Amino acid sequence: MKRNLSLIMLFLLITVLVHSMAAFAEDAGNPAVYFTSDISPEGLQKVYEALNWSHGDQVAVKVSTGEPPNSNYLRAELIGQFVQSLNGTIVECNTAYGGSRSNAAMHKQVAADHGFTSFAEFDLMDEEGEVEWPVTGGKRLTRAIVGSHAENYTDWVILSHFKGHAMAGFGGAIKNVAIGMSSASGKVYVHTAGTRTSGGIWYSDQDAWPEAMGKMVSAVRDHVGPEHIIYINVMNRLSVDCDCDGNPAEPDIHDIGILASTDPIALDQACVDLVWQAEGNASLVRRIESLHGIHTLEYGEEIGLGSRTYNLVDLDK
Repeated sequence: MKRNLSLIMLFLLITVLVHSMAAFAEDAGNPAVYFTSDISPEGLQKVYEALNWSHGDQVAVKVSTGEPPNSNYLRAELIGQFVQSLNGTIVECNTAYGGSRSNAAMHKQVAADHGFTSFAEFDLMDEEGEVEWPVTGGKRLTRAIVGSHAENYTDWVILSHFKGHAMAGFGGAIKNVAIGMSSASGKVYVHTAGTRTSGGIWYSDQDAWPEAMGKMVSAVRDHVGPEHIIYINVMNRLSVDCDCDGNPAEPDIHDIGILASTDPIALDQACVDLVWQAEGNASLVRRIESLHGIHTLEYGEEIGLGSRTYNLVDLDK
């Protein structure tokens, strides 16, 4: 009886060890997404430092300058200290849909009005034209069309305000690169899944243009090198509307936190998962689901841009 009991205990111990080792191996292979609920300059610095990232002298910080008059762009008082610590340059491109940021003079004024020029240089990357970066494999796009000044930077911080979006369902790191780094004609090219570079941005195939976003981001990552780009999402003012909307709907969800990763798919997926867990999420969940926003992440994982499975590291514990 004792021998049988010992064998059972040994079997149980081995089973636990095997499962523990498998879980550890699985965790070890998944990208880390760092989280803090502290939405402050200190919290932003904390998630950045967790990435243990090294950068050179030419750091571009890609943000959305926000459409006037009342959009939810990331405020200067939140990000200014962080950008200065990198000696970074705020970078943007003109819009393709009109509005106050569709030409250089007006866009620079918006950047100044919204406080970005108070703490950093501001570079409108497509002010002097555009360049094409190669796209390898996949479908939808044959090239990435970015502002020509993108060639001036060695390292990239994709600093995004996570929120809803009227066309993509949500906007985070993927959209901030795919649309935000594209020149005006490049924006049309991505929005229309590689079918044209001029005209309207609306496109009938709701799965095609999110796939084009994934290819655009993979082209940028491959061109600059994955070690030269990191991604940070701020989950505050979680409206169903994008920062390209000058009069967005008021949020129904309380602010959640700041997240960072070297994997853009893992980062945006973690933000989506936190939205799904949040109280008052019905309107934002409905927007994401109605526009099949998750397909952006599905396709991004399919083409090797990142992983939808991740380890969430809570820096507040």
